[in-house]
Amino acid sequence: MTTAKENVSFGGLDINRRVFQALAEMGFEEPTPIQLMTVPLLQQGRDVIGQAQTGTGKTAAFGIPIIELANTRYGGVQALIVTPTRELAVQVALEISRIGKYRRVRTLPIYGGQAIDRQIRGLRQGVQVVIGTPGRLLDHLSRKTLSLDNVKVVVLDEADEMLDMGFIDDIESILQATPADRQTLLFSATIPEEIRRLARKYLKDPEFITVSKQNLTVPLIEQVYYETREPNKLESLCRILDSMTVTLAIIFCRTKRGVDELVAGLQARGYPAAALHGDLSQYQRDLVMRQFRTGQIDYLVATDVAARGLDIENVSHVFNYDVPQDPEFYVHRIGRTGRAGKAGVAVTLVSPRDYKQLKLIENLTKSRIRREKLPSQTDVQERQKEGIKERLQKMLEEGKLAYYRNIVDSFVDEYDPMDVAAAALKLSLDLDEGSDNLVVESFGNTGARPGMTRLFMTIGRTDNISTADLVRAIAQEAGISESSIGNINIYEKFSFVEVQEEWTNRVISCLHHQTIRGRRVSVDLARGRS
Repeated sequence: MTTAKENVSFGGLDINRRVFQALAEMGFEEPTPIQLMTVPLLQQGRDVIGQAQTGTGKTAAFGIPIIELANTRYGGVQALIVTPTRELAVQVALEISRIGKYRRVRTLPIYGGQAIDRQIRGLRQGVQVVIGTPGRLLDHLSRKTLSLDNVKVVVLDEADEMLDMGFIDDIESILQATPADRQTLLFSATIPEEIRRLARKYLKDPEFITVSKQNLTVPLIEQVYYETREPNKLESLCRILDSMTVTLAIIFCRTKRGVDELVAGLQARGYPAAALHGDLSQYQRDLVMRQFRTGQIDYLVATDVAARGLDIENVSHVFNYDVPQDPEFYVHRIGRTGRAGKAGVAVTLVSPRDYKQLKLIENLTKSRIRREKLPSQTDVQERQKEGIKERLQKMLEEGKLAYYRNIVDSFVDEYDPMDVAAAALKLSLDLDEGSDNLVVESFGNTGARPGMTRLFMTIGRTDNISTADLVRAIAQEAGISESSIGNINIYEKFSFVEVQEEWTNRVISCLHHQTIRGRRVSVDLARGRS
């Protein structure tokens, strides 16, 4: 373990300086609740059962102590993380690798579907942390290409998912191949009896921790989301801003780098925006806040930590440019608007990969976030016209136009007064009638009826699935109404399902690799299928 000299404080946690450096680079500004509870226990060598869902920061909760413990002078496997799917294995491996960047800890994901020879070469080169799926781990153990004799820590991630997929026997075989004095960590969204039995058998006096989100309540404000794509995110935000009447707005990003990049992008497009994050001096912070309160800037772009404790009146909108990593952060963010009984709007930009996190937020806050259609260029132009008319009307009511009337008089004999007025407006406002740059995905011909998209699902009659089961599963997992689901055709080993086109990305993101009737399901567009 690291010495005190090498350690620094990370929001109350005592962690390795190099680990802290990596976390800061990743945009972590303070620990999430599960990290605060879990890291000290793991640093003490305790076995832990953690009840937490995806999106609460649990990977870093076990990743930080694993990276601190790793001996980089020894090439053998010292930590093993078992995950239910290859997608999660890759995701966890990437995050652990980033946390271990400055300690030079080597990680390797091993899973089915990838050439095993490549994995064998990676293991021979020496890695300290292996992240793998049960089947492929057992394959390597049987080939003797993976040795777990020196493993100090084993993590069972999303244990209830592995139970649903029938991996419990495989997990027991893997645990039996590790030293008896290892430290064992079990993370699961739910703790059914089979998981409790496993814990009683293989964990030593475990500490049970849970991140309770049952009492999260959101303020009574309007909540909406817009679907966008990462490359078009800034363009989408600008369109939304142009289509709304915003008094003052706070725009949240996950990282300090993200804040700086967004502020630069907004300023380049003429939006009065400023940054608020941990790298600002107290003088800079005070200056930005003074500018925001007095209306010199309309858009305050901030990280979660930097915005803590802000109490500003007249914030009409909160924008989640990035979906927060923890549902609790979502509640804190949107609570910045709608103060003192005033109306407020919370807007979230959602890319397809964010849908599962959005659904988790909806479930835990027991609220429905309404989907809105992204404004088109025509919508923006109509809103601009309304704004121009309002300003013109105000100016006409104020009078004081004698100087300008003299200028207009010199043109009215030669030109139509309407043309003179229009030219004056164009000159004054320098309106940009720009083109529609937003790329809207076209789903092509999937064989569905107009307005619908046909999806291919790897579940069929052999899985004892009925039309009602599919409708219920799609409606519940994706959080859409049953009326949004169209024709369903169930075959022996697969099915076709029609959904309204506007919900396509959400259904794919929420259903892909979910378990229905005990079967892990893949979902894709039915392009080229019949």
